Amino acid sequence: MTELPVKRLAAGATLPTRAYEDDAGLDLSACERVELGPGERAVVSTGLAVAIPEGHAGLVLPRSGLAVRHGIGKVNAPGLIDSGYRGELKVVLLNTDRNERFVVEPGMRIAQLVVVPVAMTEPKEVAELPASERGERGFGSSAH
Repeated sequence: MTELPVKRLAAGATLPTRAYEDDAGLDLSACERVELGPGERAVVSTGLAVAIPEGHAGLVLPRSGLAVRHGIGKVNAPGLIDSGYRGELKVVLLNTDRNERFVVEPGMRIAQLVVVPVAMTEPKEVAELPASERGERGFGSSAH
């Protein structure tokens, strides 16, 4: 298992945890109280900074339980954390419910962090791309 250095930036910050030992995602918790009215979005502080290992990236993903029970999603899902970033992890939440307010409380799990290896590529302009079975067929092209 690879270590993930984590720094608390606020006294009330909750360290990321896994609900189950084999879970891919580490739960990220709010470090502040935020009220989201219907259709509103907000940037929510975690009070944490991390050092994603070189050759990896952190993906901040929504929590399905919040989406199903309360209509809370992430606007920029997934959020990308580059290995060189050392600032605070913040989560952009959106309340998709048309009628109900949602209150984020400190310590509430609001997102998941998944650390994945990244293939470092260098763009190279070419006159033609190699052929593939799919070719130029776009979004929804695999439905039969």
